[in-house]
Amino acid sequence: MPDITWEELHCGEGSACFRIGTDTAGNAYIAVSGAEDHYVIDTRDALRALIRDIKAGKADHLL
Repeated sequence: MPDITWEELHCGEGSACFRIGTDTAGNAYIAVSGAEDHYVIDTRDALRALIRDIKAGKADHLL
């Protein structure tokens, strides 16, 4: 696992929380809070996961 510096949680009211992070090489990461060891790196995968979570009601606070 790369050395990732995670930002503060981003949460909605009663919704799932997520974190965005970066590593020393400048790569960006996104993960659901509590599952930071299961993150997405690729922009396409990140967008796909975000859309799935929004459709599932887990990230409705991002709309």
